[in-house]
Amino acid sequence: MQVFERILGIILPVFLIIAIGYGYARLRGADVKDDMIAVNRVSMGVLCPLLVFTALAAKDFDLAHNGTLILAGILIALGSGVIAWPVAKMFGYDPRSFVPPMMYNNCGNMGLPLAALAFGTAGLSAAVALFMACNLIYFSVGIKIIESGRKQHTPFWKFLVSPMMLSMMLGMLFAIFHVTLPTPLMQAMKMLGDSCIPIMLFALGVRMLDVNFKSWHIGVVGAIVCPVGGLIVAWLLDGVLSLTPDQRGQMYLFASLPPAVFCFMVAEQYKQEPDKVASIVLLGNLAALAFVPAGLWLGLRA
Repeated sequence: MQVFERILGIILPVFLIIAIGYGYARLRGADVKDDMIAVNRVSMGVLCPLLVFTALAAKDFDLAHNGTLILAGILIALGSGVIAWPVAKMFGYDPRSFVPPMMYNNCGNMGLPLAALAFGTAGLSAAVALFMACNLIYFSVGIKIIESGRKQHTPFWKFLVSPMMLSMMLGMLFAIFHVTLPTPLMQAMKMLGDSCIPIMLFALGVRMLDVNFKSWHIGVVGAIVCPVGGLIVAWLLDGVLSLTPDQRGQMYLFASLPPAVFCFMVAEQYKQEPDKVASIVLLGNLAALAFVPAGLWLGLRA
């Protein structure tokens, strides 16, 4: 009962903020999308990079200690893609539409606040390490899958100079060489970065207004394959990797997360069946009400 109450206390605030964002968007109508463009630009260009940098550059972040967890995140992302590929072939889906969302879960908008609630400040640093691992796989392997058979190819250096990647690399350097910033500056950056968490959840609720149940079949399959595939890989890694109890919990939470909303935005950019990817995202995030508690239970029961 105590574990159930803890899980409920973790997921309820997250889904309530998402619901408030969705309700606000429903009331305001199409105008709210224009309002969120500037908010999302600030969030992705300033707040999220600061969240990542301050988590990695924090005094309590140990790169060597989190190395195994980063490896787990990479293997879960890759393993989920390996599991998803034959599923796509079996159902006749285009792997370019189906596989990348299985590899890139909602470890940002949903994973970071969930980790902060479940494991505290120290847990946020570990969640950022998993977030970094997932981004590395999606923007290398995932984007290459989407671009396969196309003339359009994005140079990898463009990804490396994005604000998110620059903040990750800078934070990693600070962690490796134990560089510290003046406390007032670090605190100011941390306050800005922390504000990103509720904003991301609110934005996720607003974005839910854009997706629909039109392609429900691929949506249902994706909603199941993403967390189930991730949890299968996590279970296999659990018997191989040496993880602390908190890291083990982080790994299972990460593995249980639904496809990221960002996958829909990328599919729209590439015109890669965005309606189908939208259904995967929407139904996946609805299914998270069942799979995220399952992942938390698997991670917290020890």
